[in-house]
Amino acid sequence: MVKIVAFIFVSLVAACSGRKSETGDSQASSSTAEIQSSNSNSYDKDRDFLRKYQPNLIELQSGDAHALICPAYQGRVMTSSADGKSSYGWINYDLIRSKKLLPHMNAFGGEDRFWLGPEGGQYALFFKKGDPFNADHWQTPAAIDSESFTLTDSTQTSATFTRNVSLTNYTGTRFDLGIERTVRLLTKAEIKEKLSIHADSLKIVGIESENVITNKGKKAWNLQTGTPSIWILGMMNASPKTTIIVPYRQGVGQPISDSYFGKVPAERLRIGKTAALFTADAHYRSKIGVSPARATNWLGSYDSKTQTLTLITYDFDQKDRQYVNSAWEHQKNPYSGDVINAYNDGPMKSGQTQMGKFYELESSSPAASLVPGAKQKHRHTTFHLQGSEQQLNQVSRQLLFTDLSHL
Repeated sequence: MVKIVAFIFVSLVAACSGRKSETGDSQASSSTAEIQSSNSNSYDKDRDFLRKYQPNLIELQSGDAHALICPAYQGRVMTSSADGKSSYGWINYDLIRSKKLLPHMNAFGGEDRFWLGPEGGQYALFFKKGDPFNADHWQTPAAIDSESFTLTDSTQTSATFTRNVSLTNYTGTRFDLGIERTVRLLTKAEIKEKLSIHADSLKIVGIESENVITNKGKKAWNLQTGTPSIWILGMMNASPKTTIIVPYRQGVGQPISDSYFGKVPAERLRIGKTAALFTADAHYRSKIGVSPARATNWLGSYDSKTQTLTLITYDFDQKDRQYVNSAWEHQKNPYSGDVINAYNDGPMKSGQTQMGKFYELESSSPAASLVPGAKQKHRHTTFHLQGSEQQLNQVSRQLLFTDLSHL
């Protein structure tokens, strides 16, 4: 288990990191009272706020469904709405309002953002060669943190972004890669087909991001010198009534890893035969993951107060077993990482500060062993459904192996 550094800066940095690492999303801290009042989960409020600070904000619309995309933040989906009223993505009002860039990482928020792994280890993209694996030397590459992507095409329901990036990993291997990212708002008919449900009586929105990286260098990317992977992370608004649902298959090894920030208390992580239930109230900082031996193609959460079921599906082939490991150490098994992760934010050990009232759902592609000119694609799709618990329970039982009445 990776040791948790005790001082407060590392605690702030550690919030949303990928696999077994000491850290994650660095952020200016806020008091609990400030956090609770900073976002009322109103789509109009979020849109007006973002337009004030990001005039190039893109709004997609299909029927009653909406999504807000920010080119300046790497084409990330900041938030979405099924009815033009509710808002599902967590947005960091304080950081955006400050117009400042922080050292190490800028957590602007958003329910679908593009990153690259691995974070730590001998093939790390977040550490320079020879640097120690500690908070002072951890640095999110600017190209996937504070720099913009170029908008190349847009319609009422989609937007495409590109960016060419050169990154060097911890071993000194250089990656010249092209990034293409298309965000698409799904129609209700497409959602119905993908979920195999009758959606007419539900409030529903579906956002699909198709993310492609291309080896634009002259050398092949291989496991011996390190490979990148596509890593999609989404911050959602937390509540006392929200539970993350993590289904898994029968297989070798433990179904859930909870060693990221120390073992999760049993009352906050209930592990059943086919799924785990993970509290997403933003009151206790913790993170879990699922290996490729146990993962399914789904991940989700349910807020019983608003009767909102969130579903994540992503490209995943059960035959793929090589996923990058982001532990902050020289690793024995650098390709033993998790396919999916879930994070719950919470106060730091002092009990006074935390990053925000959010939880996070993440998915990753396999390690990208690519010859020059070759591509790797990873699709990550987010659905938000609002309706009666009976309707949502049918979907949950089918895709998440979980009866919502048991939450």
